[in-house]
Amino acid sequence: MKLPLNVDFTGRVAVVTGAGGVLCSCMSKALAAAGAKVALLDINQEAVQAVVEEILADGGDAIAVKCDILNEEEIQKAHETVLEKYGRTNILINGAGGNNPRCTTTSEVFEKSQLGNEKTFFDLDQDGFRFVFDINFTGEFMVTKEFAKDMLDGGNNSILNIASVNTYLPLTKIPAYAAAKEAVGNFTKWLAMYFSKSGIRVNAIAPGFLSTHQTKALFYEADGVTPTPRLGKIIEGTPMKRLGKPEELLGAVLFLLDEEASGFITGAILPVDGGYTAYSGV
Repeated sequence: MKLPLNVDFTGRVAVVTGAGGVLCSCMSKALAAAGAKVALLDINQEAVQAVVEEILADGGDAIAVKCDILNEEEIQKAHETVLEKYGRTNILINGAGGNNPRCTTTSEVFEKSQLGNEKTFFDLDQDGFRFVFDINFTGEFMVTKEFAKDMLDGGNNSILNIASVNTYLPLTKIPAYAAAKEAVGNFTKWLAMYFSKSGIRVNAIAPGFLSTHQTKALFYEADGVTPTPRLGKIIEGTPMKRLGKPEELLGAVLFLLDEEASGFITGAILPVDGGYTAYSGV
């Protein structure tokens, strides 16, 4: 795998949650290509094992670890597995997350005529809201609490959280996801201050809108070609006038994790969004 930056993570142990997904599998491959020993954590064992096989085939060093980030016992077992296989963690990427239809409204703006005819804010249930918020934020808290224990003796240690353009501007229809990603940004800054004397840098990237198989249904009609109105709004609001690619996150990821490149950076949230958060709409 060709890396966008010349970094060397040889001898470092990296843990990546949500590593079976498109974005974090890409990050995991990049870390392995840079020489790190990578533990890929995901609730989907089959998905994460497939990524590990790719890394091993490319000469990297990686293991797949099944882990529900909302289950404290599974997180502890995952930590024990990493310690036994690789030793103490130096890099943690909190990448698990996502949205869910259970906490998505039908329309962007409420009108009384929608009541009883479509899903409004008043139809969102507490369990759905809690699920979306927890997989994006509470799980990050739980995983960090466990793996940051490895980093307390100083050295070159780094935590990278995955924020979002929602961290700056809440998107319509997805209140729980937007709220959770704002929490991720705030928590990143809090952790950066809290661990500032412990040799742990804590930063985040804020991805914009990316073209993946997971976003295809959101951005295109059933024919897979015709753009949805929502995609039209996204492109119009993105100064670079296109969707990003997952690999375009890697430069920011590697930069923030590399001590030589960003050793004086902590508490930062770096947008990788084609200028989306820089544009006011007028």
